[in-house]
Amino acid sequence: MASFPSVSMRNTSEDSEIWANLREAIANSSGFQGWKQQQSSELGDLSLDKQVRLYLRETLETLAY
Repeated sequence: MASFPSVSMRNTSEDSEIWANLREAIANSSGFQGWKQQQSSELGDLSLDKQVRLYLRETLETLAY
């Protein structure tokens, strides 16, 4: 069985780097770009971070159905 470090033991700078790379990959994906065009008026001045989080949340909600 795999062992995973607890959240308190994780390296937050490593997590930040992973999230930054993941966020950029998602932001450059065709799925995100299409979603962003559909949402453009609703996104306002949201940061890229918040846009990607919203995209992921909506995508997961859709998949949950």
